Amino acid sequence: MSQAPWSRRAMMTSILAGGFANGLACAVAGAVEPAMLRYTPAAPRPVQGPQPAPGIRRLDPSFDALIPPGSELETVMEGFENSESPLWVGGRDGYLLAADPNSNVIHRWSPRDGQTEFMRPSGYGVAPGPMFREAGSNGMILARGGLVVADSGNRGLAFIDMRTRRKTMLCRDFEGKRFNSPNDLVMDKDGAIYFTDPPWGLKGVQDSPWREMNYTGVFRLAPDNTVTVVDRTVPMPNGIGLAPDGKTLYATAQRIGWVAWTLDGKGHPSERRTYIDGPAIGVLGGDGFKVDSAGNIWASTREGLSVFNTKGVRIGLIGGRVSNCEFGADGHLYIANGPKVTRIACNARKLIF
Repeated sequence: MSQAPWSRRAMMTSILAGGFANGLACAVAGAVEPAMLRYTPAAPRPVQGPQPAPGIRRLDPSFDALIPPGSELETVMEGFENSESPLWVGGRDGYLLAADPNSNVIHRWSPRDGQTEFMRPSGYGVAPGPMFREAGSNGMILARGGLVVADSGNRGLAFIDMRTRRKTMLCRDFEGKRFNSPNDLVMDKDGAIYFTDPPWGLKGVQDSPWREMNYTGVFRLAPDNTVTVVDRTVPMPNGIGLAPDGKTLYATAQRIGWVAWTLDGKGHPSERRTYIDGPAIGVLGGDGFKVDSAGNIWASTREGLSVFNTKGVRIGLIGGRVSNCEFGADGHLYIANGPKVTRIACNARKLIF
């Protein structure tokens, strides 16, 4: 179902009217980006001052400015098969949403109300058949005056009215073929939504008989709901994000690390390049990630949540099973930790229009 194009003014007015002014986006900043970042281990420095809590590793002193020394993780949500895509809604007194694609539910948490169910089913609406590995929704952003999700079960992007929970599918296919199972998404300053489409939601994954596309790609949904492909050669893309200047698009790529494209004024991408070479620096794995307002990348890796600065240096690690994270307006970093969601005091801030 197609919707009318959204201008930036109209979109922001709608979000503010609904109380969701904390939407995900990028501020234009005109930074010059290197073609590729390569990690060079820093020389050891003397350890001084308060130390990180157990499970948190400071790899560079600059990490202390992001996660204050002595800060500890606390659990705020539990009972997930696999927690995904935490999303903060509203200001300091807002609330957190977190998806459980395996259980087909989105949970809600706030300090006042505790943990409740926000939406069930979050994805496929009837009894899941043999097709699904993850029938629920995965990535979530605030956009178009409500919630837009990567609906793994329905194999597309969907808009959800925050008040009525009514869902409208925005896209399901490209060039006459169904998407695999959209996983994560990010919106640019003009309202276009970029998303990844690996087959993680399908039983059999890459060998699933229900796949119609013979590739895993990164796509762009324009404000008028037309779909174009950014790149159809990315191996199992997962997380996705934008640089603070809005001119570089990043994605997690299996066995590569993190790849990037330069975007022109119309959102057209350059040729894909390796941005951070995971195997070369000994950082394996990779699920979702977030880019903060300063351009640091907070990425899920096999060891936990790895924090890379704008020079590609890994400056810190928060250990554990991690799929993604979110910067709350309440001064905390929220982390999807498998069966639970945790939080820790954090000075990094979310990219906002």
